Amino acid sequence: MSARKKRGFNDPNQIEFGIIWRTASRPFRLRAGDVIRFNERLCRVVHVSECAAVVIVNRPVRDFKTRFDKPVRFHPPPALFRISPQSEVQILNRK
Repeated sequence: MSARKKRGFNDPNQIEFGIIWRTASRPFRLRAGDVIRFNERLCRVVHVSECAAVVIVNRPVRDFKTRFDKPVRFHPPPALFRISPQSEVQILNRK
């Protein structure tokens, strides 16, 4: 049998162990699309795998003046970082 078929295997002769072998289809705390609060900033979870959750956060707009006193506004691209899929962060959009 392949590993894929063994994952949902339940032996009826071992009913006591049924609770241990039963795995959730998505055992992670975080899910893709969640809005979380991380370091007092709002972030969105983009992707969740077994080893990491990819999170995107907007960087603040930078305002500065050039040498000729002309105001310039710079919008940096969003930053991506990875955290544990089991992280104890505050999830804001789930009920």
